[in-house]
Amino acid sequence: MDLKDKMILSIIQEDSTLSVKEISEKIGLTFTPTYERIKQLEKQGIIEKYVGLLNREKLGLNIVVYCNIRLKEQSKKVLEAFEKNIGKYDEVQEIISLSGEYDYMLKIIAKDINSYNEFAVNVISNIPNIGQYHSSIVLHEVKKSTKFKIEME
Repeated sequence: MDLKDKMILSIIQEDSTLSVKEISEKIGLTFTPTYERIKQLEKQGIIEKYVGLLNREKLGLNIVVYCNIRLKEQSKKVLEAFEKNIGKYDEVQEIISLSGEYDYMLKIIAKDINSYNEFAVNVISNIPNIGQYHSSIVLHEVKKSTKFKIEME
C-alpha cells in the first residue's frame, strides 16, 4: 500500500459519498487509476463496506450502555452459543470478548432507561450460562469516531 492508497482510505473515512472523480482530484490521479485502486482495496478487504452513520438521538435512541458479562463457564461451546444468541439483537451494537474480570463487553443502544431495563431483564438475564452482568450507562460521549489513524509514510 502506497501513499496514494492511504490518501484514498483517509478521504473515504471522512466522506464515503465522494465520487471517484472527486477522490481522484484530491489525490492528484486520474479517474481510472483511482477507480482501480479503490476496487483493489475493496478486493483485499481493507475497505469492508460503505455505510451511513445515523444520529441515534434523532432516532429516539437516547441511552448507550456498556454491559460487562461474566459467564458461569468458558468452554468454546458455551462462548460460541453466547455470541450467537446475543448477536441476534439489534440493540447490541458491539460484542467484545475480553480478558480479565469479565468475559464480554456489549455496547447496547436503547430508547430510554426503561427500554434498557426491559432488555436486560428479558434478554440478558435469560441467556443460558450468564453468571453476572454489570451495566454502565454513558452520561456523555466526549469523542465518537469511526476513523482510523493512517500513517502517511
